[in-house]
Amino acid sequence: MFSAGDKEVIEVNESDFVDTAAAIEKWQHFPSSVILHHGKRCCRIAREWIFSMDYSQLSGEDPLAGPRWIRQKYKWGPSTWPISWCEAVEQKTLDCGALAALAHEVFTVRGVKSYPTQLIQQYDEDTTRHWHRKWDGNEASVHWIKEDLIYHEGCAVISRNNEIKVWDASASWWINPKQFGGYGGLLVLRLFAPQAEASTVFNWGPHKIVPNHWQKVESARGDFG
Repeated sequence: MFSAGDKEVIEVNESDFVDTAAAIEKWQHFPSSVILHHGKRCCRIAREWIFSMDYSQLSGEDPLAGPRWIRQKYKWGPSTWPISWCEAVEQKTLDCGALAALAHEVFTVRGVKSYPTQLIQQYDEDTTRHWHRKWDGNEASVHWIKEDLIYHEGCAVISRNNEIKVWDASASWWINPKQFGGYGGLLVLRLFAPQAEASTVFNWGPHKIVPNHWQKVESARGDFG
């Protein structure tokens, strides 16, 4: 999914010509993904296993270190929803929502302030048709695909003051706030912080992120001088 050649995407800011309004309308009322808890021993043990695993993998490093072990354990692919903790830990494959939800919980238990984050990215229709067939063939929802655009999930964490970093648990990397559009480009982002004051603004590189609202991620311009 995330193997685009990044040397070619700075040629043209294709996102300037994409109508993101229809995509925002489609996903306007989507909640961020949450893994359910049965309130029983099965889910309690599963959660404790995830957090113990993260503690052992972190091994005293900075709590802001990305939990790459999650993506190493679980392949990215179709999931059926709703999904509970005891079900999630037994899977070999999880979708972006489940991976992001696990990462969010892990950061939170580490004591890092984490916020569920929704993204809209652009690929191409050959790629999204392939994903559509794969999800449909596994009886999983294809609600996240709209032509060449996809709905995606990650989590934003506070690095210092109101500075954030955005973790993509599916790709197992920090998303670069300097975006150039093109294949895999990030077009729109929404960060969920229901308890944030109305005046709250987060800084993500050059971007000012107002919580709880979809906002366009302005593309950087290549320096061809």
